Amino acid sequence: MGKYLLKRLGQTLVVILLVSIATFFLVSLVPGDPVYIVAGTDEITDEQYQRIYNDLHLDKSAPERYLLWMKGVLHGDFGRSYIYNEAVWSIIKPRVSTTLYLSVLALVISVPIGVVMGTITAVYRKKWPDTVITLLANLSNCLPQFWIGVLLLYFFSYRMKIFPTMGFGWPAEIGLAKHIHGLVLPVACLCLNCVAGFTRQTRSSMLEVIRQDYIRTARSKGIRERKVYFKHMMKNGLIPIITAIGTRLARLMGGSMVVENVFAIPGMGVLARTAVQSKDIPLIQAITLLTSLVTCLVFILTDIAYAAVDPRISLTEHGD
Repeated sequence: MGKYLLKRLGQTLVVILLVSIATFFLVSLVPGDPVYIVAGTDEITDEQYQRIYNDLHLDKSAPERYLLWMKGVLHGDFGRSYIYNEAVWSIIKPRVSTTLYLSVLALVISVPIGVVMGTITAVYRKKWPDTVITLLANLSNCLPQFWIGVLLLYFFSYRMKIFPTMGFGWPAEIGLAKHIHGLVLPVACLCLNCVAGFTRQTRSSMLEVIRQDYIRTARSKGIRERKVYFKHMMKNGLIPIITAIGTRLARLMGGSMVVENVFAIPGMGVLARTAVQSKDIPLIQAITLLTSLVTCLVFILTDIAYAAVDPRISLTEHGD
């Protein structure tokens, strides 16, 4: 286990290093003069221009600027935002928690619903529950999240006026009831696609388990169908879902950024859009790097969880 974790952490560091290099040099190619972005105007004197130019280390070569940036990152300093004129980490910190909260909440809700729906489709294969649920799952999986969000806003906010159109607040700030009320639409938007994915994954996994000899043996012994489903089928059929959870969480983080823009939630999504539109290079670099780091850590935790639930998987042997 220890060797495997060290190996995975080493791979993560390599990935993060490559992402940081690619992000730094690609963002550096964005058209526009960073000096004027920082100044906020084109009408500055030559002395002001030169001072900002030197402060941004633009007088140095690209590799030197990258090394200076990475040195700061290793000390927790991602630089200063061009448009906010604040430390990048102080801007990102409160928004990361919002994005992670939405993603994890949607995952916690989607997993049990998707597993139940997928199990039903497998048990009632080629019958009307299978047809209806599979059709809805495929339809939900094909629809873009931003389009679903716009539809939910139109019907439930503008037409019916049941839910708020935008905003987000923690329970300590606005109360639990208002907090839940404001989360219904964005979380529903995230869950639809996620539930569809888990439904299809569970159905595929359960159908494979149903064909196994030990399921036929359990039925031949006269064991009740409910016990066969819950004790034998689900116990073994849900193992591949562990891997899907890690993948879905990474995708939910990306989806959450889209949903945040639709519902005007102050998370990483709105911040990323603002950074790109304003060509705020330090902010773009930090958001990309942190998103990659969280994604890599999620996959490491997924591997550990997979080995924990499936005794056939040995991380020690795999790591060696």
